[in-house]
Amino acid sequence: MTDTTELIAARACSVSAEGHFYPENPGPVASPCVSVCRMTADRSHCQGCFRTIDEIRAWAGADAQQRRAIWAALLQRAGVACPEELARP
Repeated sequence: MTDTTELIAARACSVSAEGHFYPENPGPVASPCVSVCRMTADRSHCQGCFRTIDEIRAWAGADAQQRRAIWAALLQRAGVACPEELARP
């Protein structure tokens, strides 16, 4: 794993442990930002959080379900296993 992949994996574990990935959780879904805010050379996604520009733009207005979907997509992009509760429909 690269350093940033390890950062996003650790962030996902933390967010999961706080219960943010459970659909039943009424609270907001925590951001995947790991404060490494720079785009890849091909501008496909952020090197830190693995979100695309469109996902970063959408985050502030996204509801919890949309945020969980962004989390699932970025973890797949990063090659990080998705927590079980996030993988549930």
